[in-house]
Amino acid sequence: MAQVRKRLGDLLVDSGLLSEENLQTALKEKSKDQKLGDVILQKGYITEQQLIEVLEFQLGIPHVSLFRYPFDSKLFQLIPKKTAKRNLIIPLKKEGDKLFVAMADPMDFYTIEDLRLSTGFYIETAIATKDDILRSINKYYEMDDSFDDLKGIENDQPEKEAEIVPDQESPVAKLVNQIISNAMTQKASDIHIDPQETKVLIRYRIDGILRTEKALPKHIQSKLTARMKIMSQLDITEYRVPQDGRIKTNIDFRPIDIRVSTLPTVYGEKMVLRILDLSSSLNDLGQLGFNSLNLKRFQDLIERPTGIVLITGPTGSGKTSTLYAGLNKLNSEEVNIITVEDPVEYQIEGINQIQVSPNVGLTFAKGLRSILRQDPNIIMVGEIRDKETVEVAIRASLTGHLVLSTIHTNDSIGTITRLIDMGVEPFLVATSVSGIVSQRLVRKVCRDCSKEEKPTSSEVDIFKRRGLTIEKVTRGQGCSSCHMTGYKGRMAIHEVLVVNEKMKRIIMNNEPLSNLKEAAVESKTIFLLDDGLFKVKQGQTTTEEILRVAIE
Repeated sequence: MAQVRKRLGDLLVDSGLLSEENLQTALKEKSKDQKLGDVILQKGYITEQQLIEVLEFQLGIPHVSLFRYPFDSKLFQLIPKKTAKRNLIIPLKKEGDKLFVAMADPMDFYTIEDLRLSTGFYIETAIATKDDILRSINKYYEMDDSFDDLKGIENDQPEKEAEIVPDQESPVAKLVNQIISNAMTQKASDIHIDPQETKVLIRYRIDGILRTEKALPKHIQSKLTARMKIMSQLDITEYRVPQDGRIKTNIDFRPIDIRVSTLPTVYGEKMVLRILDLSSSLNDLGQLGFNSLNLKRFQDLIERPTGIVLITGPTGSGKTSTLYAGLNKLNSEEVNIITVEDPVEYQIEGINQIQVSPNVGLTFAKGLRSILRQDPNIIMVGEIRDKETVEVAIRASLTGHLVLSTIHTNDSIGTITRLIDMGVEPFLVATSVSGIVSQRLVRKVCRDCSKEEKPTSSEVDIFKRRGLTIEKVTRGQGCSSCHMTGYKGRMAIHEVLVVNEKMKRIIMNNEPLSNLKEAAVESKTIFLLDDGLFKVKQGQTTTEEILRVAIE
């Protein structure tokens, strides 16, 4: 009697990885041409590694980890890079008339048949994660050709080099595309091109931490910089002053938007490319990592008809994402939302967005003044940098508008002093500011290699000082899907300060900060550190990560 194959959903429910309720949600939201596995992964119900283990069991096909796999580079000629990327396959080894390949979807019989016909080998499959395959393709394919071609560019004429404009098909253009494509695969937020005395370092910021990806020979530097400048429409003859530009391009069939900044250093121009991932920008407020109490408080703040709501934190702490998620929730045809930003990072339908342009005199303050004549309900100011902007924002909030903005301070209470230091009268701060959200990003423990452990004595001590207890902590052991770091992905920790009547009186009377802090404790404000420690208790992150971004 033939064995009946179970469907993937049932298998995941049976193995305890997925609840019946989540399965039904995924089935409901799945479009006709989508695979159930992809929907479940998108929603974050399970990790790719867990899905693969279930498939391995269901299909009896072995699973292979490509991290440090000893690839045979001669086999890459059998499967072109485009085919490998499109079908998510990579050749592993050959034995006699068999070719072993790793695939993200070993049930894709069309691809297997195509491979058999094009290579003339019998195809044996293994399963690997999509990220693993893409990372390996970017790392091993074409890496050598780019360098072989570039070796011809010797450094006998460094001055004239920048004059040779690299074209679309040149080796240096391929190298640039590869650097960007690699960064996208590894989900990097920034690419740093750092010139050193004898080499050029390519570094990626992944989950908030910088990591050196590769070192390139020094003679490539001016070609590389020139290519980047052409793509971002900068002046390639100017290398003595900083420049800013943008790249809009398609890489691996995906539209991407990159902000480029150059800075002259002793060893040449340093470039930083900020990758704006348009697909993940419009977050749902529920996906930002707010705990239930903070989420309710933040929603109440942005649903008020007037007042200023400020989001604070250092550069790269996800302030803009939180702002956009808030705007997205408020975005409806009954309200007129206008933003003034520098630069407009994500374009949202239904919202009027203004780009600041200081060289023609359109500053934040000037843009804000014009907005007030446009009958707005909700105004978003990209950043409060000076007294003039904050005064116009306060005036807007006092005349019946809701104003959302960001400011650079360390915590929510420090924001009040910062506004007063900027020269704003305390009574104006007290009457206009309705709430302040302070946030930081921390790395999440990798779900594929997480293990529960006993907390260390210092951890127990830290929790005790905040009036909390801890029995167990979760740490990642390091695996191929997290690059042996033990962390994968990031989440936000928050401090939501709702300014109540008592705090308003304290601000108006110019009382010391300690009184304001006491009032915040009284109103049950969850401070950054506490929110972080709650998330450590839930096994989402580690104490080390929280202490890296929040201080007692």
